[in-house]
Formats: sequence, C-alpha cells, structure tokens
Amino acid sequence: MGLAKEFKEFAVKGNVMDMAVGVIVGGAFGKIITSLVGDVIMPPIGKLLGNLNFKDLFLSLDPTKTEGITSLAKAQETGAAVIAYGSFINTVLDFTIVAFCIFMMVKTINRLKREKPVEIVPTTKECPQCLSIIPIKATKCAHCTSTV
Repeated sequence: MGLAKEFKEFAVKGNVMDMAVGVIVGGAFGKIITSLVGDVIMPPIGKLLGNLNFKDLFLSLDPTKTEGITSLAKAQETGAAVIAYGSFINTVLDFTIVAFCIFMMVKTINRLKREKPVEIVPTTKECPQCLSIIPIKATKCAHCTSTV
C-alpha cells in the first residue's frame, strides 16, 4: 500500500474528521469565552472595584520609564519591561470558564451514555419440597413430582 493511499485512509477516518471539527469549534468557542470575559464579565467587576480596567494592570520592572503611565499599551510603547498581571487574570478566567463548560459537557455526555440496568426476569424457581431448580411456569416438580 502506497504512502499516499495510507494517508488518505487515515485522513478520512471518522475520528480524524471529528477531531478536526472539534478543534475548529473549540477555537471559535474559545474566542466567544474570551469576549465574554473581556467585554461582559470584567467591566462590571472593574466598575465595582473603583473603575479598574484589568487589561491595564501591570507591574513595571523599569519604574523610571513608566512613571505616571496607567495604561499597559503606553507602558509597553516606552520599551519598559512589564509584568501584565491583569491580562493574566483575564486569561485564567477564560481558561476556568472554558474548562468548566467542557467539564459540564463531558459530564452530560457520560450521563447520556450510561446504560440503564437491565431488569433480569427469573426463568427458574426452586421446588419447596426437594429444592431442585425447575422452570418458573412448572406446576409439578420434575424431580420429586410434588405440586408447586
């Protein structure tokens, strides 16, 4: 079998295609969550904390270059080394929301996949006289001939 034919079989298998679709949808979902965190969740939290913009939270490693600067973008324009911990907080929140959504999705799928226990209907019973196993519909024991 040629290499091209093997690759074609691999690439068109259902699992590979499903995985590709999952990666694409996951990337789009990640963008939605990033927007949710940055545009919907963090602004009210920043407002409650005194008009704080989490994207602009940074720690300057060159305080002389960033003196009086409150915007991360402006601090980075000066060429100063900065630790952008506000962006890190946003990213951690993004990850937490995505991880929770994936956890809930997997939990739901696992619950749907779980097989319901099959009720076992007995087909035999025990004779009360000789304790032999006989069919459940029997009216006389085949071993001792007593009426059941």
